[in-house]
Amino acid sequence: MDHEQATPTETGDRAQAWLDAGSFFDWVPSEPMRHTDSLRIFHAELGEVDAPVVLLVHGFPTSSIDWYDVAGPLSAEHRVCVLDLPGFGFSDKPKDESYTVSRDAELLEHYLLEVVGATRGAVVAHDRGDSVALAFAARCASGQSSFELTNLVISNANIFLPLSSLTDFQRLVLDPATAPAVLEALTPELLATGMGLLTFTPSRTLDDPAIAPLAATFAANDGVAVVHDTIQYLVERAEHEVEWLESLAASDVPTTIVWGIYDTVSPPRVANHVWQTYLTDKPGDNRFWFLPRANHYLQHDQPDAFVDVVRNALTGAAPAAPGPLSDRPGAPLFVDRSGSSRRTATEALAPNLA
Repeated sequence: MDHEQATPTETGDRAQAWLDAGSFFDWVPSEPMRHTDSLRIFHAELGEVDAPVVLLVHGFPTSSIDWYDVAGPLSAEHRVCVLDLPGFGFSDKPKDESYTVSRDAELLEHYLLEVVGATRGAVVAHDRGDSVALAFAARCASGQSSFELTNLVISNANIFLPLSSLTDFQRLVLDPATAPAVLEALTPELLATGMGLLTFTPSRTLDDPAIAPLAATFAANDGVAVVHDTIQYLVERAEHEVEWLESLAASDVPTTIVWGIYDTVSPPRVANHVWQTYLTDKPGDNRFWFLPRANHYLQHDQPDAFVDVVRNALTGAAPAAPGPLSDRPGAPLFVDRSGSSRRTATEALAPNLA
């Protein structure tokens, strides 16, 4: 079911249904904020309580509702856990605050250990969530966290900014000189519509089942007003991206990259660079995939294919050679694997040398 239209009632109810499926907890971060001591955080859990945990981490400027199409299928075998990071979705969005990746990495630890009650599990991330997941993985690898990260899946994000293609909108809202005028004219509906046109394939409109809920979650707690504050993570990413990637490269946590090839904001060259520079010779069993019919929001464009890749990663299965996972049109394309599982030159030539 790669992309199906829903009725207006279904699109209008999706955000409310997501909210109703979750609840809230209060969190006091150790890294102080500017104007508040505590934050109210939205979260939800799907699947059996004793099933293996997989945490889904959303990106900018969206929220956990990004995972609507994949959370259900994954919950058949896993306890799927989601939360809205501060400044996003249904969580608190205080204005003129610092929304940092490092604080969010601490929040993932608190949520998993104290709220979910898990001591080990996998993390699947997208966009800004990739940076949060990489910072969290570094905490786990360094012993700062007692959580055992069993698997990491990262998807479309500008995790190496020199190769990114930031949009004019991103640059305007990042700049304190231009952001106020842009945000004054911006509405939740305009933001959602722009994303539907640029970051989904095929393009989608405001009545689409994935786009209408974005407008609803942007409107919650006046989320448009904090877009300038929340996009400052790009500055933090620029400062720490190599550090985070080098930490990942040194770890033995099985890592999977899965990328929608139509992405023009976080183009495939970002994934290729990260794979070749940091993961090709990384310890452990690591994989690289493309989704051939997906844009930036691959979990919406090809939810079934995305779930197939995640299941493949979490079960340790992998194709014997590069190519499509199945004969199904639009099937995930397996590109490469790394570490000790890679063949030597002699092994690659063996069938021709016999």
